[in-house]
Amino acid sequence: MDNFCCLKSSFAKLVSTRSSCSTGKGKNHQGSIKYGFTLVKGRANHPMEDYHVAKFVQLQGKELGLFAIYDGHLGDSVPSYLQKHLFSNILKEDEFWEDPAASISKAYLSTDKAILSHSSDLGRGGSTAVTAILINGQLLWTANLGDSRAVLSRKGQAVQLTTDHEPNTERGSIENKGGFVSNIPGDVPRVNGQLAVSRAFGDKSLKSHLRSDPDVQRTEVDVDIDILILASDGLWKVMSNQEAVDIARKMRDPLKAAKNLTAEALKRDSKDDISCVVVRFRS
Repeated sequence: MDNFCCLKSSFAKLVSTRSSCSTGKGKNHQGSIKYGFTLVKGRANHPMEDYHVAKFVQLQGKELGLFAIYDGHLGDSVPSYLQKHLFSNILKEDEFWEDPAASISKAYLSTDKAILSHSSDLGRGGSTAVTAILINGQLLWTANLGDSRAVLSRKGQAVQLTTDHEPNTERGSIENKGGFVSNIPGDVPRVNGQLAVSRAFGDKSLKSHLRSDPDVQRTEVDVDIDILILASDGLWKVMSNQEAVDIARKMRDPLKAAKNLTAEALKRDSKDDISCVVVRFRS
């Protein structure tokens, strides 16, 4: 219980420092795994809507690396809520150590239910999510809703760990729930002409047509894996997985890698908020 209270305290500290710091770095206890993160506000005339988590914690005698990008829309209340609560909800699931995949899925769904049932207008907006839990530096569990993405480098080759949840690819599910997919307005397929992803947290007005169950992936971290990148679509809209891996692998310092990735996305005229976490497994 004490360990879990310390975990909640670390999230509170992370949230409280967000407004004054858009970059940062850290490492695991042994110093063998390092991470860096950068969040850059886009050109749209609204407050920054991306949030992140990047942290190593000790829990039940194990070291966990907790990494996430939450990309909000129609405000920042949902990604802010996720930053505070999603990992805590995952880790307090009774079956987490025996069945991480089921626990992650269950916590995603229960967290979305809490957002939608909140007494305030919390769920009016929404958020995509990509999360990664690294257990003792050896086992990686990734999950996502929407189009924020996790990509790793295996022998220098990019491997996408997550599935982009786009309206066209999940049109059947949307239509079976009574919704529709339209390219009007604009040229991007949207659920009911509004949302450009088919799965998300929140979005009360569209939730009857959306899914909030994540895709979950298990990956053993072997000697062939050197880099993990989590990023919002502000990066992936202008950069391929392989391009991102090639840029990140050029620098030993993952903070420099994260900064270079966001700088390159800006150079390529990405207009959305751009956020990424880079984890290097061998320093």
